[in-house]
Amino acid sequence: MYSACGTARSQTISNAATTWAAVPGSEVQAVLSGRATGDAPRQPGTRITSTAPRLVTSLHVTSKGAHYFEERPGAAARPGTVDVVLPDLHLRLATDSGVFSPGRLDPGTRVLLESVPPPPQEGDLLDLGCGYGPIALTMASRAPGATVWAVDVNRRSIELCERNARAAGLDKVRSVHVDDVPPEVRFSAIWSNPAIRIGKPALHAMLARWLDRLAPGGTAYLVVQKHLGSDSLQRWLGGQGWATTREASRSAYRVLRVAAREPGAARDTADDVSAGGAANNEER
Repeated sequence: MYSACGTARSQTISNAATTWAAVPGSEVQAVLSGRATGDAPRQPGTRITSTAPRLVTSLHVTSKGAHYFEERPGAAARPGTVDVVLPDLHLRLATDSGVFSPGRLDPGTRVLLESVPPPPQEGDLLDLGCGYGPIALTMASRAPGATVWAVDVNRRSIELCERNARAAGLDKVRSVHVDDVPPEVRFSAIWSNPAIRIGKPALHAMLARWLDRLAPGGTAYLVVQKHLGSDSLQRWLGGQGWATTREASRSAYRVLRVAAREPGAARDTADDVSAGGAANNEER
């Protein structure tokens, strides 16, 4: 779990939420930035329990006082490597402190990579929350003719992903900040290990922002721990017009298959993004 350590860290979290999930010009942006909540500054040691969706990537603590969702992690560098060994490939990736799961391939990510069908062999693909690049580089290895967009808020993660792609000779990986993807790009596939325990409003806003950029006929695959709400997320996605089915279930994880939303699809208007909801400030 995470406890707040004062106003400055709360502001960092709020900024991360805005970057990941805000829909420009909408009410969502005001809520996610904290401007619509009227929250008073928190005292050191006070646990964050606000309904404002301040956390949009995860509350994974990479070292004391550092979180991988920060744009520029303050954690001292501790370079390392992680071997990604899958049935069809072996990648050795550079890692560092201040990024998600720097010491091993995250188990949920492994389940995703071992469960999904091959990605489309051309077009634009998206790794949402790329970290140091295990998902993006696997996509690029399996679909060498496609362009893979690896996006994150964390500049250290983006740099590591870019370096790892270059070392692997995968020159069609585009490692960029979430705000730097050209608005006209639409994705044939999205693969992601999204942070779930960040509060439903922020999570839903983040997913809506990117799932709406699926090309017609495109598909997203999301890996979610069972006890962190995979079933409720599946219901919400279906209620918003994204046809969602369970692709795989293994080792306490479920992989959800999400189809691009059809124009005019019926949507459940009881959406936590606008109605608010409890933020659960724990790890992925």
